[in-house]
Amino acid sequence: MDCGSRLRGWLFASLCLLLAACGRAPLYSEEAFVFGTRVELQIYGAGDARAREAAGRVLREFDRLHRTLHAWQPSELTALNQAIARGERDVAVSDELAYLIHHAQKTAAASDDLFNPAMGKLIAAWGFHADTYAPRVPQAQQIAQLVAQRPRMADLHLTGTRVSTTNPAVQLDFGGYAKGYALDRAAAILREQGIENALVNIGGNVIALGTKGSQPWRVGIANPRGTGAIGMVELSDGEAIGTSGDYQRYFEVQGTRYCHVLDGRSGYPARAAQAVTVLMPKGPQAGLLSDALSKPLFLVEASEWQARAQSLGLDYALRVDADGKSDTTPKMRDRVKLGR
Repeated sequence: MDCGSRLRGWLFASLCLLLAACGRAPLYSEEAFVFGTRVELQIYGAGDARAREAAGRVLREFDRLHRTLHAWQPSELTALNQAIARGERDVAVSDELAYLIHHAQKTAAASDDLFNPAMGKLIAAWGFHADTYAPRVPQAQQIAQLVAQRPRMADLHLTGTRVSTTNPAVQLDFGGYAKGYALDRAAAILREQGIENALVNIGGNVIALGTKGSQPWRVGIANPRGTGAIGMVELSDGEAIGTSGDYQRYFEVQGTRYCHVLDGRSGYPARAAQAVTVLMPKGPQAGLLSDALSKPLFLVEASEWQARAQSLGLDYALRVDADGKSDTTPKMRDRVKLGR
């Protein structure tokens, strides 16, 4: 090879390295497994050292919340449930748990108890208080008895940080609520650490901070009956997405799918929809509300869900019905790009 050829080769290789360097975005990513699901943090433009420190703080907070709010392993929540089951009428809880109970009560009332974290005994009867669960349908009599006890969030009386109830059937399960609260805590921690641009994903529950460079954060909406996504939505700073679906925690018996989202009115798993995604605008409870308010829309029939979304003040929601048909609220139609 002559000098000219070697020079051209060196210049070509240098150009390739330069282009590769330009193409590498300053994006820091970290994954973990918390709340029984995969957690992913992406931080843009902060530098690896600062991003690693901030991500570590978030993941430590997730671990704390997991241990505080666990529904069947020893936790502050199970201690409260045990006290209620023993008939104790005045139980002290932390400020944090009192806050969550208060907010859950307001959300339950607004949804006519379609959102009902008080029915933990029913969830346990279906076998979902376990990391792995057997395909077993409870006896109809057992389900009927649990429904007849009518455990509701309104049965809890909260005075400061003191909890009382006259219904020992109440057993709290924040499994459909804790991930959203964790998103809000993550956003607060990241901002405290000076992180302006990040995306936090807890098993499909997502909150965005800032942007990904010159682009908005883009999030796929999972296909409940296949691989990939049925659509994509761009998130602005502080917006959060929560999804309820029948495709992650479920079992099948004789061809019938039984998912972990239960309808407290019947005592049986919901079957009116495959998935519901709710997008909440920026606010201090965006994550929490996006998680909690997807449940009522998942439980109602296709003919009711738009009216229910309106009554809950939800402008942005997408629902995949039991037959696989997608529908959106009018404002969500302008936000989401459907792939089918």
